[in-house]
Amino acid sequence: MEWLISGGQVLRDGAMVAHPLALAEGRIAPAAPMAARQFDAAGLLVLPGLVDIHGDAHERALEPRPGVGFPPAIALKDSIAQLLCSGITTAFLGITLSWEPGLRSLAMWRQLMLALDAVRDTAPLDLRVHLRFEADNLEALEDALADIAAGRVHLLGFNDHTPSILSKLEKPKELAKYAGRSGLSSEAFAALARRIGAGRGEVPRTRARIAAAARERRIPILSHDDAEIADRVHFRGLGASICEFPMQEAVAGEARAHGEHVVMGAPNVVRGGSHLGWASAAALAERGLVSVLASDYHWPALLAAPFVMAQRGVLDLPQAWDLVSRNPALAAGLTDRGSLSPGARADVVAVDPAGPEVVAVWTAGRLSHLTQAGAPRLG
Repeated sequence: MEWLISGGQVLRDGAMVAHPLALAEGRIAPAAPMAARQFDAAGLLVLPGLVDIHGDAHERALEPRPGVGFPPAIALKDSIAQLLCSGITTAFLGITLSWEPGLRSLAMWRQLMLALDAVRDTAPLDLRVHLRFEADNLEALEDALADIAAGRVHLLGFNDHTPSILSKLEKPKELAKYAGRSGLSSEAFAALARRIGAGRGEVPRTRARIAAAARERRIPILSHDDAEIADRVHFRGLGASICEFPMQEAVAGEARAHGEHVVMGAPNVVRGGSHLGWASAAALAERGLVSVLASDYHWPALLAAPFVMAQRGVLDLPQAWDLVSRNPALAAGLTDRGSLSPGARADVVAVDPAGPEVVAVWTAGRLSHLTQAGAPRLG
């Protein structure tokens, strides 16, 4: 269906302009055909759809309480609805493939891959997979390599949480958290973690193999939680062109100096700081050290973050919107979205800035979400 979205402020070429936006054949069109459906965007902002390269809030749909799980097919329906309500039109689900049993296990990975296969072609947004591969998960390597080769993986992240987990095994409260997530007793989880930790000598070989597979498929690679510049240099050598959640400002600066994208969390911006006590993502973005914001663990934060950034007064809204649309698309190698230029994929979100609240969403030119407030705007 063709559309003409008129009356709103449209983000074009780095500025908000009062100009109609035409959608035809799934793309932004230079002009609307005569039979185009009308949408009155008066009072709304018309913006490129959000591109989220790291969101793992789907885990709450899979396991809303520790040990209480739901089938992936049901969980994905919930996740898709939440993503669209948040204005996210391209979602890289951050799926952790860990040695831990339960929510992040190989068994869950396999179930999710099947569930995604079943819905991807008909889903009302572009669903992709950000494989967060835990370094010590030697038993899952062959599955990961096969899914990379099959085109099921669209972004590869290097995770390494085992040292942190091992450091907390003598802290009953922390241990209970990990054990609860895995479905094991604290004693059984501690024994498993120690066994896994004993095999860390195989990590370099495992990383090299999975990195080579991703490079062969031209899948973007990112490092995660780089603590020092040496970590960034190491992962760059494996092909990681994205630096995600650096733990020091100097690491972010080094990555940007090499022309690499640096990712931090939108919840950090919305809450006014990191829940882990790390650097302020907003301040680093204003200095050009952070180029991408991701939803991380809270999808609605991705919509709210650019408005928070604009209110701070350093970046205007178009500049802040690049952090959640254009830049993440480029970081992920998706050159067909993130802008409303003619010929771009017609991923569009109409937003009431008073909320901010999503009123309508188009994905590839198809109206995929409409609120009660948006329904009277249809012509």
